[in-house]
Amino acid sequence: MESPDPNPSATEEDVYYANCTAVRDAGKDPLYEGDPGYSTKLDRDKDGVACE
Repeated sequence: MESPDPNPSATEEDVYYANCTAVRDAGKDPLYEGDPGYSTKLDRDKDGVACE
């Protein structure tokens, strides 16, 4: 029996990283504008690439 998705209403917009350390720990660096979890607060030089 397949277990149900614990959060079936989750979308890519629900992805949140507190800081670039969390992004790196998740193996998702760098984040590009439009990627799940991208935030301008993680993009210091506002060039569309966070946690470079």
